[in-house]
Amino acid sequence: MIQLRPYEPRDAYTIISWIGDEVAFRKWCADRYKTYPITADDMNRQYDAADHDRFFPMTAYDENGIVGHLILRYTDEEMHTLRFGFIIIDNKRRGQGVGRQMLRLAIRYAFEEMKADKITLGVFENNPSAYRCYRSVG
Repeated sequence: MIQLRPYEPRDAYTIISWIGDEVAFRKWCADRYKTYPITADDMNRQYDAADHDRFFPMTAYDENGIVGHLILRYTDEEMHTLRFGFIIIDNKRRGQGVGRQMLRLAIRYAFEEMKADKITLGVFENNPSAYRCYRSVG
């Protein structure tokens, strides 16, 4: 069973290991990082520099370890709209419904715990598998 918890700096080592090439990297980070590849320290510095009242990195895990990651970020001053980003799943777990489960948990968390009124996310046209996953969750 997939669960969500706040991101921990040690998660970065696993998460960045899932980024197989620069194309996948650019789809994942939308050029929020300027250089490829990144290190766990780069990821942690980026997250440490974020506004911790508006930026919430989360890690999905199951009994075997970390399986996914995403961030929830308020985009409006009133803190009613959350944007999902930096969504990534362990490559070995793709096609097993892990992405859908993680997103459903994140949606529930956003509405119930963070009291969001609206959730948004972006997806590149050249990422059809992500698009299908997002559409399947609604």
